[in-house]
Amino acid sequence: MKGILGKKLGMMQIFDKEGNIIPVTVIQAGPSKILQKKTEETDGYRSIQIAFGEKKHTTKPLLGHLKKSGLKKAPLWITEIRNAEGDVGEILDVSLFSEGDKIKITGWTKGRGFTGGMKRWGWHGGSKTHGSMFHRRMGSVGQAAYPGEIWKGKTMPGHYGNERVTVKNLKIIKIDKEKNLLFVKGAVPGSKGGKLIIKKVD
Repeated sequence: MKGILGKKLGMMQIFDKEGNIIPVTVIQAGPSKILQKKTEETDGYRSIQIAFGEKKHTTKPLLGHLKKSGLKKAPLWITEIRNAEGDVGEILDVSLFSEGDKIKITGWTKGRGFTGGMKRWGWHGGSKTHGSMFHRRMGSVGQAAYPGEIWKGKTMPGHYGNERVTVKNLKIIKIDKEKNLLFVKGAVPGSKGGKLIIKKVD
């Protein structure tokens, strides 16, 4: 498995040779540097730890970890990709992919904070007229004497969004190697600037 970290830049339209419009998501994919390689002998599983982006400040323990791979600036994001191969210090970029490849992208959906049941679960709500006092609220959720509790899985107001979602079988329409950009057909999770994990399964 091959993988890289990236950032969602937004959506646009491009035209194919026949003049048809293709909606694409533009992704800044890499460059990512391999910081650590984990093996079954030492860690119990196979993976590579990769870094993406830059930030100004970090902790001294992390700086010591970065020196092993030769990375001088603190990365914006560090994560692992399971069952991936690579050597410490290796740079991963869009050259991992080719136009027409099928990939899967993992991202985090837009966070909507604490929302009510109508927005979170699509409740219809109560009557809007005739003096009804029930419009968007929950109403009664309990039972009688038995069981006297709220069943697990009851749809209620709460935190909505910011969930990890993976979209599979997305097609790469175009690659800009100079700017490390991927043009992927369709939409991917998250807002502009959101973090993405892009994987290609051989």
